[in-house]
Amino acid sequence: MSQTILIFVSVAAISALSFIGLAFFCISEATIRRLLLPLVAISTGVILGDVFLHMVPEMLNGEGASSQGALILLLGILVSFSIEKFIHWHHCHILPSKDHYHPVGIMSLAGDALHNIIDGVIIAGSFLVSTRVGIATTFAVALHEIPHEIGNFALLLFSGFTRKQALLWNALSAATALIGAGVFLYAAGAAENATTLILPFAAGNLLYIAGTDLLPELHKDTHAGRAVLQLFLITAGISVMWGFTFIL
Repeated sequence: MSQTILIFVSVAAISALSFIGLAFFCISEATIRRLLLPLVAISTGVILGDVFLHMVPEMLNGEGASSQGALILLLGILVSFSIEKFIHWHHCHILPSKDHYHPVGIMSLAGDALHNIIDGVIIAGSFLVSTRVGIATTFAVALHEIPHEIGNFALLLFSGFTRKQALLWNALSAATALIGAGVFLYAAGAAENATTLILPFAAGNLLYIAGTDLLPELHKDTHAGRAVLQLFLITAGISVMWGFTFIL
């Protein structure tokens, strides 16, 4: 399988996770809530492991790693912050109904489409660095996307979308990751340093997700026993990424 095909297969697999909202059709909301935090804990460990065990070592092996790479990593964090602020900028006091979609749902779709474009860029860029980094990053993004897509689906339902409409629009939003991958592959062919630039940007993006989206969710559960479980699951996620360094 060529590298380009592998990239698009990986991105398409991530996009297909948008259909995880189907879980709402066959699994109770209470069950989903019980599964989400453990999944968030594993996702946190996998993302942190991917950044510090795969991306950062690759960055340190490149030229200008200490200066240019650090600046681009910070840029990745700032861009992620800007996208998240864009999603939350709009506020509306009109309750959702069949005749009125709550703007937060529409804004969420727009912001999520932009987020997915960046996911496609990150995955494509990671594969161009190495197949090992690409597979590890795809796995990290996938674990993050599962609770993310469930949350998106629930938000669209709240915003007045029917279940079928929520699935369709969420899938269309997720498909923009393919656009991101395609645009980056084209840019990488035109610019020699595109791959060098995307790795620290991807690291910054993933660090932002882990630090501002995932870890705060885990802190909301203050039960001591579950805190120990969360620490174990985060460590397990990091261990999986550490294992990738030997398997791939």
